[in-house]
Amino acid sequence: MAKPIKETPVLYDEDAYRFEMAAHNVVPLSEEKKEEMWEAYERLKKCCTFAL
Repeated sequence: MAKPIKETPVLYDEDAYRFEMAAHNVVPLSEEKKEEMWEAYERLKKCCTFAL
């Protein structure tokens, strides 16, 4: 049987502030980096098989 999922901890004070600032200041990836990641994914997909 699966283990129960624990509650998400509540952030307070400085931790909550940093989390909120990070959420508002997201830097999008460059197209070059996206392409590099996609190629790595395709290589991994090609050489690995996973049984579900």
